[in-house]
Amino acid sequence: MKVIYDGSADSRTFKEFLSTDIPKLLDENPDYIYLDADLMSCIGTAKYGKAHPDRAINCGIAEANMVGIACGLSAAGFKPICHTFGPFASRRCYDQVFLSGAYAHNSITMIGSDPGVTAAMNGGTHMPFEDVALYRAIPGATIVDPADTAQLAAIFQDLVDREGVKYLRVNRKSNDRVYADGEKFEIGKGVVLREGADVTIIASGFMVGRAIKAADLLKKQGIDATVIDMFTIKPLDEELVLKYAEKTGAVVTVENHNAIGGLYSAVADVLAAKCPTRMARVAVEDEFGEVGPVDYLAERFGLTTEHIVEAAESVVVRE
Repeated sequence: MKVIYDGSADSRTFKEFLSTDIPKLLDENPDYIYLDADLMSCIGTAKYGKAHPDRAINCGIAEANMVGIACGLSAAGFKPICHTFGPFASRRCYDQVFLSGAYAHNSITMIGSDPGVTAAMNGGTHMPFEDVALYRAIPGATIVDPADTAQLAAIFQDLVDREGVKYLRVNRKSNDRVYADGEKFEIGKGVVLREGADVTIIASGFMVGRAIKAADLLKKQGIDATVIDMFTIKPLDEELVLKYAEKTGAVVTVENHNAIGGLYSAVADVLAAKCPTRMARVAVEDEFGEVGPVDYLAERFGLTTEHIVEAAESVVVRE
């Protein structure tokens, strides 16, 4: 695995990827179909939608209806891809995703854009911290939180082709660049970015670059950190979690969403049952979102590199 992280932003935004690769899938295979809740312009698919209204359907500001249509299309043999902002792809249409999607054994891909603090100036109403917890409660669901566009490009078609309900949480702008183009990833398997003996930092999505930077700072303090990109939150790579929890005896989870029901809860469930370990978390703590720039919000909700360093220091036992 070639990791090229140097602290710089990905030159390609997630919006740019989705605006080209969703149409590419639609053009290549008539079984794929795209639905949007009046936000095509926000994700870059509006031009394609105007040219191909039978392949890219604007369902209007009616997310529950969009999911119902998608599930009907799935039952008819299509592979629907749905997009709207994160809160509307999760809590607003949750019953339809749960029943018409998962319970009815239909396969739909839900794209929830601008999750967590990446919602920025759209504010608390559009800032989903709870989306991961909601989708984790759906039997058989898959939750993917990619670190950069290279990773998203590698898994996107596999995700769309996967059976069941899939939730892709991705901001529209860019994260830190972590991987070289062309790398391969397997849904359900974490990626070890750094090997260390003192603490294991498990991160996803927006927080992966910050976790790598924190490991660099910890190294200067004599703390050797393993960093794992757990881009698939469900199904969790339990084997990898247990391997490094046993190796280091200390685990920190790092996530751009609520710790209640999120990555921390998923990891803690595994460790509590099979490998009780010193743990800390860097996550949003039982709060609503608010308006502000991303850097301000990361500080406000405790999602900075410094917070990761502090959490790691709190669980490391020094000789």
